[in-house]
Amino acid sequence: MHAAKGSAGAPPVRTVPVTPTRPPRRTSPAGVAAMLGSGLSNQIGAATGSLAFPVLGPVGVVAVRQYVAALVLLAVARPRLRSFTWSQWRPVILLAVVFGTMNLSLYSAIDRVGLGLAVTLEFLGPLGIALAATRRRVDACCAALAAAGVVTLMRPQPSTDYLGMGLGLLAAVCWASYILLNRTVGRRIPGAQGSAAAATLSALMFLPVGTVVVLHHPPTVASLAYAVAAGVLASAVPYLADLFTLRQVPAAAFGLFMSVNPVLAALVGWIGLGQSLGRLDGAAIGAVVAANVLSILTARR
Repeated sequence: MHAAKGSAGAPPVRTVPVTPTRPPRRTSPAGVAAMLGSGLSNQIGAATGSLAFPVLGPVGVVAVRQYVAALVLLAVARPRLRSFTWSQWRPVILLAVVFGTMNLSLYSAIDRVGLGLAVTLEFLGPLGIALAATRRRVDACCAALAAAGVVTLMRPQPSTDYLGMGLGLLAAVCWASYILLNRTVGRRIPGAQGSAAAATLSALMFLPVGTVVVLHHPPTVASLAYAVAAGVLASAVPYLADLFTLRQVPAAAFGLFMSVNPVLAALVGWIGLGQSLGRLDGAAIGAVVAANVLSILTARR
């Protein structure tokens, strides 16, 4: 469901880390701690970034996050950009566009509908790919359960923000596209070099945006600190944690744990930002999470 992730959920940088040649058969306590730390860091990073919205806006915060993600991935992957062929650059360029659009739509959704709802809607992207890849009856039931949750979340209310929800769904489409593109990039370019190149291109695309934001909305020290912290917590920490995690836990367990991200987002939004959810909204988020958990558990059996 996730390429490395988290979403605030959004998810983190969402690259495809290098997995060990012999995948672990059991989940170690250290692996569980790393997954929990990665998920919390991702959601806390998104919540911290939202504190800079009044000054920088979602666009400014995303621009800073893109810069941080590029610096981290360049330092870790050290891509040999000059050796890339055009067949390698094509999916990398598409990945860069999707990467930037995904984070921009997610943070814009967070600004309008809150962290818990935005991350849950974005979560539908990888969940949809997982369910579409099989033809089991249980997956059809999981899809119906997730759809019921989404319909409940998007039910008409006086305070319903359809633009915000639409942005969350756009983030879901981008996350699904990101996963598919990452598979192509992973086949054509070794290691995380392709993801690092895509993050770098995305950061370059946001340079004009960052310049305009600075000129029209001069950042305060606090807002800049929040934005940088969002980049570190929602990009650098989850990426490095996932590199460690995939060496400590089976892939199925990793995917299963990713189901917790909408719940973590709702909790962080409630505790850190005062964004409370009604009982019906909480049940709807639970339905989306349960659909993914049920699909993974039955697949393992």
